[in-house]
Amino acid sequence: MYDRILLPTDAEKGAELATEHAIAVAESTGAELHLLYVVDSDVYSSYTGDEYVHEFEGLEAALEQEGEEALESATKAAREAGLEPTTAVRHGTPHEEILAHAEDEDVDLLILGSKARSGEYRRLLGSVTDRVARLASRPVTIVKTPVEDGE
Repeated sequence: MYDRILLPTDAEKGAELATEHAIAVAESTGAELHLLYVVDSDVYSSYTGDEYVHEFEGLEAALEQEGEEALESATKAAREAGLEPTTAVRHGTPHEEILAHAEDEDVDLLILGSKARSGEYRRLLGSVTDRVARLASRPVTIVKTPVEDGE
């Protein structure tokens, strides 16, 4: 049914459930598992001016490191299940890069994690997962993780 599955990860608490689900689906279907982390360019490019050059470079590097660690953790879990995932780090707007990567790799299914938050919170802030689900031209599975107030 699926040949290639994409799991974008954001290194946030709760990503474990989506990772577990993606691994289980890949195992049961024999699909390749692709892991992706997007370094959000809006986070590090919002600073302008020469006085921020060093912080800019440091922030981008820190975000890349966070992504590498998130991918390493998901890769370890996949390997423990007998899978050999493909990993990638992209820079840009997260939902756009996820959709572009899905297209580039011709994935059959995207599996995304989402924190189960109130409707009011979502209306105010939206989410990458919501945008991907609305704009994707291929199937999307959303794995919800409950969160406590204040998280």
